Amino acid sequence: MSEPTSIDLDTLAQQIKQWGRELGFQDVGITDTDLATHERYLQRWLDTGHHGEMAYMARHGTKRTRPAELVPGTLRVISARMDYLPPEVETTRTLGQPQKAYVSRYALGRDYHKLIRKRLDQLARRIEQAVGDIGYRAFVDSAPVMERALAQKAGLGWFGKNAMLLNPKAGSLFFLGELYTDLPLPVDPPFEREHCGSCSSCQTACPTDAIVDDKIIDARRCISYLTIELHGSIPEEFRRAMGNRVYGCDDCQLFCPFTRFTRVSQEADFAPRHDLDRAELLDLFAWSEPEFLQRTAGSPIRRIGYERWLRNLAIGLGNAPWSERVEHALRARLAYPSDLVREHVRWALAEQAAKRAARIASA
Repeated sequence: MSEPTSIDLDTLAQQIKQWGRELGFQDVGITDTDLATHERYLQRWLDTGHHGEMAYMARHGTKRTRPAELVPGTLRVISARMDYLPPEVETTRTLGQPQKAYVSRYALGRDYHKLIRKRLDQLARRIEQAVGDIGYRAFVDSAPVMERALAQKAGLGWFGKNAMLLNPKAGSLFFLGELYTDLPLPVDPPFEREHCGSCSSCQTACPTDAIVDDKIIDARRCISYLTIELHGSIPEEFRRAMGNRVYGCDDCQLFCPFTRFTRVSQEADFAPRHDLDRAELLDLFAWSEPEFLQRTAGSPIRRIGYERWLRNLAIGLGNAPWSERVEHALRARLAYPSDLVREHVRWALAEQAAKRAARIASA
């Protein structure tokens, strides 16, 4: 659309931020579409193969880094963030309870995509009530969009050494969403100052040394990638390091000093379902496929499917303390009609057998 003649765009930008907060976003910023620097960083990352099997990272060419190619007419991007950590949910303590399953805290409740997209659409409608029809499209981790780069340019935070977007008042446990629009809004200054300094807590905390350089992640080593994006066998060199992490990994965020500023979310949709914040590995491993499909309906977990769910849980059980119950549960899956599952079950049984032998030897 052409620039409105009767609208004070500076005032409108401030109203947009206020409306965003009223809709449940903790922060809203506005930026232009120039991502040339980030485009070069992305290309170097792709050229090294650090994206692993995530072919979609390269599939759309420059549409990811040039918003107007994805949505013609885009002049500005409204970037918004929403905290997601539910209240009274354990984080690092669960990692120290190897009989329990650790599910990345963003995935404990209902799928965030629909909630945030709905709020962004509501924000767009509020804008249209003020200025008339506009061109826009809402995104929530669902298209080739450089979410963190746009958020940094919109002033919402800086890139930590773990390549996550960090906010000095909120850490990094938040979702991002965007409105691409043809409104010629004034832009916010980018968040230029990095507060990490000499801190390397995220790199030290990473169980698989996936943070290979400042702001560079080798996804092929990352537990989030291994448990969610990787479709085949998880390399044995990473299985013990996975511990009880069965869907995603939060370590580089949980051990970041800025995580102490995390604010809990009051969004009901983000509350844990089926006790996933404290579930026992054995209980989850006992789910049948119909139970898995029923209990993960509307959950981000559904996307990995039942086979990879069992694969991940088998590794968790292999890493758990020895018990007859664990061995029995694993043996019961040896006949499961999936080479992938059986392979990881055999590995887990070997790990349990070694622990049993060590226990006997020390008795």
